[in-house]
Amino acid sequence: MDLKVNIGALELKNPVMTASGTFGYGLEFQDFVPLEELGGIIVKGTTLHPREGNDYPRMAETPMGMLNCVGLQNKGVDYFAAHIYPQIKDIDTCWIVNVSGSSPDDYAECAARIDALDKIPAIELNISCPNVKDGGMAFGTSCQGAESVVHAVRERYHKTLIVKLSPNVTNIADIARAVEAAGADAVSLINTLMGMAVDIEKRRKVLSIGTGGLSGPAVKPVALRMVYQVARAVNIPVVGLGGIMSAEDAIEFLMCGATAVEVGTANFIDPAVTIRIRDGISAWLERHGCKTVREIIGAIE
Repeated sequence: MDLKVNIGALELKNPVMTASGTFGYGLEFQDFVPLEELGGIIVKGTTLHPREGNDYPRMAETPMGMLNCVGLQNKGVDYFAAHIYPQIKDIDTCWIVNVSGSSPDDYAECAARIDALDKIPAIELNISCPNVKDGGMAFGTSCQGAESVVHAVRERYHKTLIVKLSPNVTNIADIARAVEAAGADAVSLINTLMGMAVDIEKRRKVLSIGTGGLSGPAVKPVALRMVYQVARAVNIPVVGLGGIMSAEDAIEFLMCGATAVEVGTANFIDPAVTIRIRDGISAWLERHGCKTVREIIGAIE
């Protein structure tokens, strides 16, 4: 089957990518997955300066999902450029760096340093980060906040720019239109939903900071609804994610209008799940007489 899709100027071998924060830098999965066979690998969240992340405990299982409040622990963009990039740059897949920050200037400077890396053709902007200059409200929860980050990055970043949208908003289509107008080449959604868990024996919150991001199968219906809405609101490609565990799940997102998908929490359960999903999509297309995956993108009425 012809599984190739395009996200802006990117041509992916197939529509299956990995979600940031669930696949490390890709190298950790080499024993389980032929990395060059994936459509793309989105590496863990990267910031301008190193971050220690939040205190433990910062992960918790929930029914049909998991909570995390890792807090973007990473060694910073310069470490990535000096130590990780040389190890991944010659692996033949689309490498995408997830970029986070606490101000538009932070985002832009981090993006500019990645722009200089020849074999990184795209970034994914995580606009769910708190705006430290505006009382801690996430950039992605308002059109103005989202636009401010995308404008700043677009001025200094010249490759494919994917903006990852927060679901913790009133109208996600409005945010999508705002980042499209500000220069995004594509949007990805959804990021995690805010949630919490309680230990009733200790009478305390399970996570160190109380709340965390909910991911896994529990969020899939919400993610599908939002992908469907956004795909009809913008003229740029949409990347769908949120609870994808199987090829059937991925196909639902494609039919709702996603051009590609990201697989996240499922990687913790089955480290080879991305290849199984790719092969499952191909088998489904063959069974249904489709010649290309593009035939089913946005296929539902």
